[in-house]
Order: sequence, then structure tokens, then C-alpha cells
Amino acid sequence: MNTETTSKDNGQLNGFTNEAIGDDHLFTSLDTPMKANAFDMSNEEKKKRISILFSEIMDVMGLDLTDDSLQGTPDRVAKMYIEEIFSGLDPKNKPKMALFENKYQYNQMLVEKNITFYSNCEHHFVPIIGKAHIAYKSSGKVIGLSKLNRIVQYYAKRPQVQERLTNQIANELKSVLETEDVAVIIDAKHLCVSSRGVQDDTSTTITTFYGGEFNNASKILELQNYLNK
Repeated sequence: MNTETTSKDNGQLNGFTNEAIGDDHLFTSLDTPMKANAFDMSNEEKKKRISILFSEIMDVMGLDLTDDSLQGTPDRVAKMYIEEIFSGLDPKNKPKMALFENKYQYNQMLVEKNITFYSNCEHHFVPIIGKAHIAYKSSGKVIGLSKLNRIVQYYAKRPQVQERLTNQIANELKSVLETEDVAVIIDAKHLCVSSRGVQDDTSTTITTFYGGEFNNASKILELQNYLNK
């Protein structure tokens, strides 16, 4: 997965066509690419439109939409897209964060590991299944542990690239916790690799972000020791 910034020109990325890029995972910005009018349409309107369009896809594939098992599928897919697996696109679903005083005076790293998440590859719209590990040192404030999970889930529930997901989580944590001392590690399986294309079912992808005090060898080793327990 290429981590270099790419430039878009005349339907190309870095001078390569979409066909030439093939299965390579490229991304053009830290922010999820969104249209300026992305939320002009209500969620109910979006679901109705998606249902119609997905019906057309199923029809083109030759599926019989009068079949009892299939006739409700377009509506189910539309609801799933808007209310579930891509709900992180809507800023209204961003988790509310409340900071608390660090009254325990706990000044070492706090690690929340094995946060399970499900996302979707933005290049093929198939699942990314993985675990996120988060660590931070308090700047005098702390947040509830469940909020760490919710931050991961919020950014995972959108079409994603793993590198972007890692940085989005890290930047949100830095902003909320008011500290640079944040680490994020993601280990994920990409079904666009395992179920299609090269069809490698054993490989996983690891991405990391180390900020502030975590950006040195001793802290990284300490964090890795916690994760390996």
C-alpha cells in the first residue's frame, strides 16, 4: 500500500490510469473525499435512491428481483449503507467527547488494545477487518475508555484506506486529549486482497502512528511489550 501523496490529473494518479494502478491502494488526502453538498439530501432520500440504484445493479447482473429472497435486498442494502457500515460519513454520528481531570495522577501510558473494527476498502467496497491498539499519555485530562473504541468505530465506518484510518484516529485523539503523546497501531485483513485479486488469505497489513513521547525507540518497545502480553 503506497503511503506517498498522490496527485490527480485528467483522471490519472501520478501519471497512471485507473487500469494501470489496478489493485494498488492509493489515497489523495488525509480527509475522506466528500462532495461539498454531501449532506444536502436527507438520509431517507439517500436510502430511497440507493435502493433504486442497487435494484438496477442486481437487474443488470441478471438476478430475479421478484424472488421472495431478493425483493427486499435493495432496501436492506440501502439501510445498511446509511445507518450502519458507512454511518461514519455523517458528522452527526461523531461521538461526543467529555474530558475529565486526571485525578488519579496517572502519568504513564494508557493502552487500549484489540479494539475490533469493521471497515470497507474504498477501492472495491469490500470489508477490512482488523484490530486497533491505542495508547496515550495524559496531559492532565482523560476520557472514558469506551470513547477510544467509539473513535475507532466512527472513522472505520466509511469507505477507507488503512493509512488514512490510522492517521484520522490519531489526529482525533490528539485534538480531543490535547496532547501529542498518542500512538495508534492497526493490524487488518483486507478482503480485496484475500477474496479477490491475488487471493492471499494469510497476509495482514499493519500501519502505525507514533506522536510525541511515543516517537522514540524505548517507548515503542515498551508499547510493543504491552501489546504482546
